[in-house]
Amino acid sequence: MDDKTRTEIEAAAFRALRHHLMEKRADVQNIDLMNLAGFCRNCLARWYQEAANERGVEMSKDEAREIYYGMPYDAWKAQMQTEADDAKKAAFEVAFRENVGPGKG
Repeated sequence: MDDKTRTEIEAAAFRALRHHLMEKRADVQNIDLMNLAGFCRNCLARWYQEAANERGVEMSKDEAREIYYGMPYDAWKAQMQTEADDAKKAAFEVAFRENVGPGKG
């Protein structure tokens, strides 16, 4: 497989994952994704931002999140995010520390 085709397939897979998380399973909370898989929608937006920055495209965290979520992140949170219980919050602290690290959220 040539590099162009591989890149196109990887991009299509990313778009399918985004569609799945944003359209088909918007009910799944970011905290649950992080606690179970070690990443969430915000991680995907951060990876998008990092890839852009590595290629000389200036992009802030908020800009990347708006691209990923299709709206300002605060609007998405207000519409979709539910309150997590204390056990989920504690598990998140561990998952975030292990998978993302300090200062990356």
